[in-house]
Amino acid sequence: MASSTSSPAPGSRSKKPLGKMADWFRQALSRKPTKMPASPESALSDVSQPSSPDSPPSLGPSSEVSPIPTPSPGGAGGGSGSSSSCGRWSKAYDVCVCHSEEDLVAAQELVSYLEGGAASLRCFLQLRDATPGGAIVSELCHALSSSHCRVLLITPGFLRDPWCRYQMLQALSEAPGAEGRTIPLMSGLSRAAYPAELRYMYFVDGRGPERGFRQVKDAVMRYLQTLG
Repeated sequence: MASSTSSPAPGSRSKKPLGKMADWFRQALSRKPTKMPASPESALSDVSQPSSPDSPPSLGPSSEVSPIPTPSPGGAGGGSGSSSSCGRWSKAYDVCVCHSEEDLVAAQELVSYLEGGAASLRCFLQLRDATPGGAIVSELCHALSSSHCRVLLITPGFLRDPWCRYQMLQALSEAPGAEGRTIPLMSGLSRAAYPAELRYMYFVDGRGPERGFRQVKDAVMRYLQTLG
C-alpha cells in the first residue's frame, strides 16, 4: 500500500529559506563595510590628471590673478619734474624761422622781435644756431623737430630756394593737422603767388606797419598756452 505521506507544495518549501536570506542581507547592509586596500590601478585613477598642453591650467580656489599695476601720474620718477617733459620745455626751441639766404636780414629782425620783450621766445635761426660742420638736411630736420612752431618767411627768394621748399614740405609732413604750429608770413608777394601747399592755412600779411611780426608772436604764444 502506497504511503499516504504527501510531498509539500512547491511554494511552502522556499518560505523559510527566503526569510533567512532576507535577514542575512539586512544584517550585511547594516554592518560597516571594511575598507579594501586600493590597487595601484585604482589609486592612480583617483589622482586628477594634469591638463593637456593644449588646454589652459585651471586656477584653484587659492589662486588669484594679480591686477596689472596702474602707473602713477608722475611716471617712474614721479614728482613735479614730469610736467616739464610734456609742456613748453619738452623741445629746445619755441620757433624755427625758415627763410632764404637773401632774406637773412628780415629773418634776423623777426628773431630779434620774438626773442625780446616779456615773451622771450626761444628761436632757431639757421645761420646762427646750426651746428658747424653738420649736414644741411640733418640740421634742417633737427631744427624743425626740435621746435614747437615754424614760421615760414615766404618771399620771392623763398619760392626760388629749393631748401626753403624742402623745409616747408617737411614742416607740413611732421604736423599736417596741428593748427598754429606752422605760421606762414608772406612778404613781397601777391595773393596769387601764395604756395598751393599752404592754401588751407591763413597767412600773416607782412605789408602792415609791424610787418606782421606782432601777429606771428601772438600766434606762437597762443599755441604755447595750449601746452600747459
